[in-house]
Amino acid sequence: MKILVTGSSGHLGEALVNSLKTLGHDVTGMDLIPSGTTDLIGSITDRDFVKKAVPDMDHIIHTATLHKPHVASHREQLFIDTNIAGTLNLLEAAADEGIQSFVYTSTTSTFGDALVPAAGQPAAWISEDTVPVPKNIYGATKTAAEDLCQLFFRNRRLPCIVLKTSRFFPEADDDPLVAAAYDDGNVKCNEFLFRRVEIRDTVHAHLLAMGAARQLGFRKYIISATTPFTKKDLPALRVDAPAVVECYFPDYKQIYRDRGWKMFPVIDRVYDNAKARAELGWSPLFDFRHVLDRLKSGFPVESDTARMIGSKGYHRQ
Repeated sequence: MKILVTGSSGHLGEALVNSLKTLGHDVTGMDLIPSGTTDLIGSITDRDFVKKAVPDMDHIIHTATLHKPHVASHREQLFIDTNIAGTLNLLEAAADEGIQSFVYTSTTSTFGDALVPAAGQPAAWISEDTVPVPKNIYGATKTAAEDLCQLFFRNRRLPCIVLKTSRFFPEADDDPLVAAAYDDGNVKCNEFLFRRVEIRDTVHAHLLAMGAARQLGFRKYIISATTPFTKKDLPALRVDAPAVVECYFPDYKQIYRDRGWKMFPVIDRVYDNAKARAELGWSPLFDFRHVLDRLKSGFPVESDTARMIGSKGYHRQ
């Protein structure tokens, strides 16, 4: 199969290109930034550049985007150009060429203000049925791009799968207060309970989506580590998260104590990946239990894949 991966110089893009090549696929990487996993250097905002790249491809995995940290460094118009118009360029070319599947990497950030309940309310249970309430240009443009995917399936019968990924980046937390109060590994370990996914599992979800797109047509899936929590836990998570975690994992306190780590005092949202597991057959390896066992065995929180790719940061131009 011939597969085009956009954003191939990025963290997820590099992991996808390497994994697909290992599986024997003919992969073409596309990105603004040169790298060992990028073959075509250019912008998805360039319609002619995109049109020349898509012919003869069987599948497109579209990870290229302006990210949330770019809100502080890029004009809003650039988010429109890249996340909406760039996605439109790819969708038009894909539909014109009869591409077998289009997998779009979106984000749980599209849910925006729906992620944080009002004071005194239980933690939010976030599923594909949760209505997005974007709170910045990043969330608004990613939501619009998701809608474009649905439109192209409706009007052009282009099989499109939207993967709303939670945090998988290796960079430090973007909240300076959290970054200052917790060790970085501590933050990431905590997040596997409710809002993080490992890069190797994210890659696997994309490969499954690519294979299932023609059968499914159009779907949106939350891609996040499997949470141990149920909806019954939501009120208590907003009051005393450590106590709830201890009920599920009695050994976590000693593991944390040995490292000088601590659990977040409250948890305000929980991502539910049940639909992706049921419909895609996705079975993420990394969850809080798996990470605790890695720590007990002397391994780091992140996978070998994540450590090999490392931190890439976010381009400033």
